[in-house]
Amino acid sequence: MSCMVPVEKGKEAPLAQMKRGVLEFCVLALLRDEERYGFDLVRELAELDGMVIGEGTIYPLLARLRREGLVDTRWRESSSGPPRRYYRMTASGRRALEGFIREWQRFRDAVDSVTGGEK
Repeated sequence: MSCMVPVEKGKEAPLAQMKRGVLEFCVLALLRDEERYGFDLVRELAELDGMVIGEGTIYPLLARLRREGLVDTRWRESSSGPPRRYYRMTASGRRALEGFIREWQRFRDAVDSVTGGEK
């Protein structure tokens, strides 16, 4: 079920803004336990309700996370084509994710208390 929110010309819907704000942390969370290549991340996120994103979003995000030192990369041979760039979270990425999780829980609890959501 989706909610139709009127959007003024030139402005994003609030849900799109929220997704953009948390997407990098969702990517870091997916990299918490194992390295993955970009398309793997796209596929994993697409399976989550409400988190549909494309390669045109994920690869620039991964490049930024790499520049910021939150992920490292390495090339690995592929059995089905050219080598693939695999991403793994760095110690800085782990600290950033842990900080986000703490703040997200506080924020979520505050929103839930105002809106009457689950606790």
